Amino acid sequence: MSLLTDYAVTPDVFDETSYSSAELCLARLDVLREVLLNEGLVRDLREGEWRQVFAAQDRSWHRRGRELLRKLASQGRLVRFAPALSTAPTDDERWCAEAVGTHQDTRFRGGVIVTEPVKAAFAAEPIVARVDRLGNAQWWAGRSSSVKLPRSLAAYREELAPVLSCATSIMFIDPHLDPAKPGYRDFPALLAVAGGRAPRPRIELHRVCYEGSGPARRFPTRDDPGYFERRFRSKLEAMARDRELSVDVFIWDEFHDRHLISNLVGVLMANGFDTTTNANSLTRWGRLGRSDRDDVQREFDVASKRHVLRSQFTIA
Repeated sequence: MSLLTDYAVTPDVFDETSYSSAELCLARLDVLREVLLNEGLVRDLREGEWRQVFAAQDRSWHRRGRELLRKLASQGRLVRFAPALSTAPTDDERWCAEAVGTHQDTRFRGGVIVTEPVKAAFAAEPIVARVDRLGNAQWWAGRSSSVKLPRSLAAYREELAPVLSCATSIMFIDPHLDPAKPGYRDFPALLAVAGGRAPRPRIELHRVCYEGSGPARRFPTRDDPGYFERRFRSKLEAMARDRELSVDVFIWDEFHDRHLISNLVGVLMANGFDTTTNANSLTRWGRLGRSDRDDVQREFDVASKRHVLRSQFTIA
């Protein structure tokens, strides 16, 4: 499973009359709220037509459901998908069919969440699960706060694809990040996945001002102030231009931990963004809780003063 998972939800899940009581509807929505706002994306089917369904007053939308939709939108967790069916859905079953149709082109990392009557119409479809029996769906029960993956560009791109293609702000934090070094030769290709969309995301790269460790540690900018800027530009400038990205690079005095921080998810990375050709070399990434994610973001805010900023430049 992925650290950031996408779902589709049929409108009946937000309708009080789909449940035996408003309280039961609230309980189901609260379960979804915790997951969707911390580790999820929701497909806004048919280029946003799905969300427009809730603007109508012809159904008993639960207030907590409306609130959830607003927060999903404000956090950038609603992702528009092109129509899959030839005609627009007119009921909950057709919305489910629309969601399943998008799976043909872009597979779900999660699945489609529905109520009992809709699931009955899709009984043989494993990516469709009842909101009251989500634990029976492997894609829901198999969710995890950590993943183990090969240290390869392909694995990094696969795991980070939802973040790189949907997040509005992304911070790559790795004390030894240097795209001019062999271990980071794949980093430009990874970063390129975030480009080619509008509005373009805010991209930040963070590393320390020294190379090596212990007695071998050296500070190249003491004799050559433009050392790191030349190295980053030599490997990232052409890609940034081609992918229409603007990349802010921050060189700090000292830090140790490696992270990817975005408005959608925060990831603690045991080994950073370097890759290897050794197929047996694995690493583990863990999803941060919301407060830890926010704390790391504040840590690398220039105004926080938790580290000393040695240099800053922009590649655009």
